[in-house]
Amino acid sequence: MNDAVVLPVSCENETRLVYRKVILRLLPYLFLAYALNTIDRLNVSFAKLRMAEDIALSDAAYGIGAGIFYLGYILFEVPSNMYLQRIGARATLARIMVLWGLVTVGTAFVTSANQLIVARFLLGIAEAGFFPGVILYLTYWFPAALRARITAVFLMAAMIAGIISGPLAGWIMTHLDGWMGLRDWQVLFVVEGIPAMLLGVFGWFWLVDKPAQARWLSEREKQLLASALEQARGADTEHASLAQVLRNPRVYLAGLVFFCLYSGSNTVSYWMPTLIRGFGIHDLKTIGLVASLPYLLALIGMYLLARSSDKHLERRWHVAVTVLVSAGCFALLGPVQGHLLFSLTLMTLGAAAALAALSLFWTIPPALLSPSAAAVGIAVISCIGGIAGVVSQIVVGAIKTATGSLYMAFDVIAVVLVVGALVLLLAIPARQLLERPRS
Repeated sequence: MNDAVVLPVSCENETRLVYRKVILRLLPYLFLAYALNTIDRLNVSFAKLRMAEDIALSDAAYGIGAGIFYLGYILFEVPSNMYLQRIGARATLARIMVLWGLVTVGTAFVTSANQLIVARFLLGIAEAGFFPGVILYLTYWFPAALRARITAVFLMAAMIAGIISGPLAGWIMTHLDGWMGLRDWQVLFVVEGIPAMLLGVFGWFWLVDKPAQARWLSEREKQLLASALEQARGADTEHASLAQVLRNPRVYLAGLVFFCLYSGSNTVSYWMPTLIRGFGIHDLKTIGLVASLPYLLALIGMYLLARSSDKHLERRWHVAVTVLVSAGCFALLGPVQGHLLFSLTLMTLGAAAALAALSLFWTIPPALLSPSAAAVGIAVISCIGGIAGVVSQIVVGAIKTATGSLYMAFDVIAVVLVVGALVLLLAIPARQLLERPRS
């Protein structure tokens, strides 16, 4: 006999209206926060085009700087997510945004490659826990049947930021050069760091940790939300320790998949302006505009993937096929070098596929792990993927310095992406991700 509670149609309609209210309250803020987060990560890839001469920055040193960010992130990510459970998402996210804004502004005043490396390490520490914290925060408000679309909307912020960041960086560096006596790349860091601090302060007053604390929900709305979440989550309310999570092989399998996927999307994010300049395009505004194309295509892809995945309640093949498309495009970059149109097409499609796959991937860990293990498990998975940020950037920088070309580096990334798709399909059975549609 089925013991599940079947809500009357009127209750379903009320619950739908409550979710709409929650979405309108939380998602615009989280969307803007993640957009600023992405912009403040990507701006170093555009600043590099000008700052390299000023601070004697080689490609290898840039790779270390881009990668060491993730070392700081990894070291503090799990503690940050565990601390979030103690002090709440509001305090955690506000603190993170204020700190990363301060470090971004401070990066404008580095005078050597070593100082840039230190600044990037500090930025990683400041940002630690932001992304997995938001992913966890969403599980407090939305059931699995809605989470792919909600996560996709949240991650679309990164795509919007990618579309905006290139033209914005080109405009700032072209038109604000000399503002307050600063060089173009220095102005970029200052102008793009201040909004994060302001949004962090605002978040302290705007966010609430859980539905029960939301003054903007009525008691009836809180009850409907709690009922819907309880049905979706089941009875697992115990807290899993870090040791228990670390003994769970599912965490490492998901982490390995994320490592492979992130190697591709992360490399694209930090080396795209340099790759575009290698195609023979040197104008900053043009580079910025071209760099926005993959994010525009990824934005469309994320929506279509999420819609299809939620409709069929299928995650693995949606992610794997998208990743394999990206791998194929990256592998073909070398053979078509010298052909501007083909190179731009492959770069755009490959980067878009790598970026779009990430949003859908993040619907897998909450389904793979029990609710009690999700908080720490998501942070551990994110940490494992973060290692890719360290390794891939250093490897790409070293290959670029040794060969003078990025094509061999993208061949390596293509192989890593294929490995990720195979691990996902072969090592994570579909039965472990079974989800039921919401009544």
